[in-house]
Amino acid sequence: EVQLVESGGGLVQAGGSLRLSCAASKFTFDDYDIGWFRQAPGKEREGVSCIRRSDGSTYYTDSVKGRFTISSDNSKNTVYLQMNSLKPEDTAVYYCAAGHPAWALELEFAPYEYDHWGRGTQVTVSS
Repeated sequence: EVQLVESGGGLVQAGGSLRLSCAASKFTFDDYDIGWFRQAPGKEREGVSCIRRSDGSTYYTDSVKGRFTISSDNSKNTVYLQMNSLKPEDTAVYYCAAGHPAWALELEFAPYEYDHWGRGTQVTVSS
């Protein structure tokens, strides 16, 4: 069974940093595009960042550009999300997901384009 496990969440003050990890088992990241999503209480799940397998291109939602960085270590079958200059509005459960989104249709941040999901890790940013 394909598994994705997120880690690295926690409580941090505004302006601080966290690095989230997404480790895969039973499949390799080489076969999938990987996205990070987040969901705050009462809000819909939103795409935060993603990395395209074919050429390593990375994408970010506007609210995190310049603060978050997605990267991958294929030798460890792990994708990371480095989050700097965190803000209280970044508070959410963060999920990683693997799939084959329709890039040509700009669906890289559509949750339904992803087939496999982790259980999430909580990120809380205090003001």
